[in-house]
Amino acid sequence: MQDGEEARATAEAVARRHYGKLVAFLAARTRDVAGAEDALSEAFAAALARWPADGIPDNPEAWLLAVARRKTIDAARRRRSSAAAGPDLQLIAEELAAVAADVTQIPDERLALMFACAHPAIDPATRAPLMLQTILGFDAATIASAFLVAPATMSQRLVRAKNKIRQAGIPFRVPERAELRERLDAVLEAIYAVFAEGWSDPAGTDARRRNLAGEGIWLGRLVVSLLPEEPEALGLLALMLHAEARREARRNARGDYVPLADQDPGLWDSKFIDEAEALLSRASRSGVLGRYQLEAAVQSAHAVRRRTGQADWGAIERFYDALLALTGSPVVAINRAIAIAETRGPAAGLAALDSLADDGRIAEYQPYWAARAGLLTRAGNLAAADAAYQLAIGLEVDPAVRAFLQQCRAGLQPPQP
Repeated sequence: MQDGEEARATAEAVARRHYGKLVAFLAARTRDVAGAEDALSEAFAAALARWPADGIPDNPEAWLLAVARRKTIDAARRRRSSAAAGPDLQLIAEELAAVAADVTQIPDERLALMFACAHPAIDPATRAPLMLQTILGFDAATIASAFLVAPATMSQRLVRAKNKIRQAGIPFRVPERAELRERLDAVLEAIYAVFAEGWSDPAGTDARRRNLAGEGIWLGRLVVSLLPEEPEALGLLALMLHAEARREARRNARGDYVPLADQDPGLWDSKFIDEAEALLSRASRSGVLGRYQLEAAVQSAHAVRRRTGQADWGAIERFYDALLALTGSPVVAINRAIAIAETRGPAAGLAALDSLADDGRIAEYQPYWAARAGLLTRAGNLAAADAAYQLAIGLEVDPAVRAFLQQCRAGLQPPQP
């Protein structure tokens, strides 16, 4: 008899690796995302009940798909009692049974599912959350927290979106070139959201976020493999690789937060950086410049410090100028102000931050107050810096970053008489 904890650990491992693949496979044949999720949930429940007694199967993924397949077909039979439903049910059964017999034959249709979630009929604000749930199995509460929405509201949005896919018969396919541009942005945004969830747990201690950065990179590689000349897909993958290259440098041996400017470039992953640079070079040949290429170019200008000992702040400022013109994002504006402080001094950087004072979006945005505190410190306005640090500390949720900000505040020296 298998230990119950071992069975649960195996089920959780399969869920982390293959949840989205199994949901995509089932949903692509039924157009019923919620039904696919329900069937797979029942399959996992059956595994937890049966594996401790029967033993963990040699191929857990195939076992789960077989059970989920039966649950899907049973649900379809319950919903469709008319004789006309017979051929449809038979088709579902034959398709699922043929592939479930051998896990190596299960096609990976996650990208097709992502494009279904990014269909124009789906509310743009719901597309990325929907992908996070269907591809990675995030619950509505977790997604709601990431997108600053009430859990009940997010849950309702996700239910409506899944109903739309089923009722409208939205196809599960990678769109043709003519319609690709409209929906690719939503797919790339969702992939970046996946990566960002993992990036926010640099030590890898949160089991729910573990490997998400790697999953985001994997999905980015998948898009590039299918769209090898798409410049923004190349740019996003380059951006993620540049960021992931610095993972080991973001915390010191004690687990303390280390800001980018203080990181040891020798700890950066040269293999990832070199791959990112090659991807940016490929993207540049298209002559079409977009958000992800520009963000990756910013990271490339930071990576120059490996060779020169100093980031290329002039280039960073120019890239942020272009990003701000393209997006109008206050986050970009804050980073641009930091770059201006490096090229023209802290007073110029503060002036750039002051231009955001009337933007309500930054009132409770920690990086704004942390940036302001740092520039005020450099400008010698220590009282104002102290107040800004207090706000930044109060808004920060990461204990390591909060401790870093507290150290910065403690290090403020009173002005000399």
